[in-house]
Amino acid sequence: MRVDKGTQVYGATFSAWRAEAAEPWQAYTHHAFVEGLKDGTLPRAAYLNYLVQDYVFLIHFSRAWALAVTKAETVEEMRFGARIVDALLNEEIALHVATCAAEGIDEATLFAAPEAMENIAYTRYVLDAGHSGDFLDLLAALMPCVMGYGEIGLRLAAAKCDTPYADWISTYAGADYQQVCYEAGALLDAAILRRLGDVPQDSPRWAALSHRFATATRLEVSFWDMGLAG
Repeated sequence: MRVDKGTQVYGATFSAWRAEAAEPWQAYTHHAFVEGLKDGTLPRAAYLNYLVQDYVFLIHFSRAWALAVTKAETVEEMRFGARIVDALLNEEIALHVATCAAEGIDEATLFAAPEAMENIAYTRYVLDAGHSGDFLDLLAALMPCVMGYGEIGLRLAAAKCDTPYADWISTYAGADYQQVCYEAGALLDAAILRRLGDVPQDSPRWAALSHRFATATRLEVSFWDMGLAG
């Protein structure tokens, strides 16, 4: 684990892309929705709307990680993608199901929920990155969600505020999710090294991959906007 001026860093490639997308990354990780989770001021209705849409999002996100298995070039890449699909379908989605069930929203209702336009824009962008591009294109579109939630979770947990959203925060600040972030960062670095070489910034592909990461980050901002609007 490497810490840089108080900010968790999950690998060299992520750190570089994060720096190049500094403005949208700040807007994403310090969005009003996120700050409302931290201090408890987020309206419950907005949180539940977000959970419903995030359930739909995670269904597509699972499909995208399944696509990563087919785009992989090594068994290690395939195994990681398969593990993420399993974790999404059998662990992370369970948080949404349990939370919504406590509010009277069952899983059948979640699965049948109309998909918000912001959700469609984001998930289809990620899937298109994988279908039209290669493993790196897909990872660049996937990483803002994976790493951003890890970074947000750590920051909010460190604030130690009394908030009704403590369970959400502890999920992403917890050791299990943080381990996923470290491993995802290592996977990304290894995939970049394998395909772009020792100095990936010199590759003609670097700018396009960095742009893809920044675009997915902006779509994360729109997703928070959607959640906050309720």
